[in-house]
Amino acid sequence: MDIAALRSQFPTLDRTVHGKPLVYLDSGASALTPQSVLNVMDDVYRHFNANVHRGVHTLSEEASELYEGSRGIIADLVGADPRGVVFAKNATEALNLLAYVWARQALGPGDVLVCTVMEHHANMVPWQLAAQVAGFEIVYLPITDDGQLDQRAYEDVLATGRVKGVTVTGLSNVLGTVVPVAEMGKKLKAINPEAKLIVDGAQLVPHVPTDMRALGADALVIAGHKLYGPFGIGVLCADPEWLDELPPFLGGGDMILDVRLDGSTFNEVPLKFEAGTPPIAEVIGMSAAIKFVQGIGMEAIAAHDATITAYCLDVLGEIDGLTIYGSPDPTIHRGVVSFALKGIHPHDVGTVIDREGVAVRVGHHCAKPLVRHLGVSSTTRASFGVYTTTADIDRLADAIRATQSFFA
Repeated sequence: MDIAALRSQFPTLDRTVHGKPLVYLDSGASALTPQSVLNVMDDVYRHFNANVHRGVHTLSEEASELYEGSRGIIADLVGADPRGVVFAKNATEALNLLAYVWARQALGPGDVLVCTVMEHHANMVPWQLAAQVAGFEIVYLPITDDGQLDQRAYEDVLATGRVKGVTVTGLSNVLGTVVPVAEMGKKLKAINPEAKLIVDGAQLVPHVPTDMRALGADALVIAGHKLYGPFGIGVLCADPEWLDELPPFLGGGDMILDVRLDGSTFNEVPLKFEAGTPPIAEVIGMSAAIKFVQGIGMEAIAAHDATITAYCLDVLGEIDGLTIYGSPDPTIHRGVVSFALKGIHPHDVGTVIDREGVAVRVGHHCAKPLVRHLGVSSTTRASFGVYTTTADIDRLADAIRATQSFFA
């Protein structure tokens, strides 16, 4: 990877913050957007500014072709069936869709859905809401001291014979833990072949080559803005035959084939789950972002990510009074490094680091149960992208030491 050439494609990196060149270490929240994606979205609004599926005029047909063509581009990235690529406004909505149309309908008293304590709130709250209605039980897998999921606890709950589904992150947004999803899927299907494996891939897909078939996943959700694409677009990739069995999520627009006073007939998958005017420019922009990462190569991105994560673990590990959360092994710790400074609140850490021109994330990272499990109220998190360099990590370390001096 030519990092200098890659960095030149991200206009935001030209900024200065508090008089210092920007170091952007918040890609886990939102990755920066390359110029190629910005150009595509600008072109949509300038030249294809028409609704999809609704017209026979040239602009509408051109927009529809780009929009529908994006399904194949996204499917190719993650080994999905294009017929099961459903567009939503974010990964959170995609998970809510499944919780509403599947869990509320298919699960009930006596059934178990396995979740974990390391999940983002978006992969907890929708299932909790569904459980309140349908009466099923949610079992949360604990983590080990090094930030891995407790596989013995997983096997124990599978042995009850009551598990109808597992919903799990592929990569923790706090600990950077790469979860052995494929192994968990094999164990699940061996016990109950009809059980569903749902993967929150919002953090996984930008960092690790991902194939739904290899994972054995029935569904995978993706967030566009974490994959160098625009805000306002998420994707549910799922088995189209499974989706075909499920009821609609929202009503109106392209999810309809016919409407009568006595009821309606719904469209085929995936349109059945896409009510109303979709995020057209965002979908096309996301497909441009995927072309961008495919141009680099996911294997190359993963190797770069592993190098940066390992370097960060080493450099920050040498700072006195700094605690790193998660495994010290960079083969199972990717993309993010969360830490705490002794005697200094993370919000104060983030504020002083920002004055040094370094952007990091502070707080509970929408993972309160996990952060509580770690025994803290919040952490400081550095997260990486294709543009992150070892020099960026050195700047972070210098900013951390400046923070310690400030509060000394």
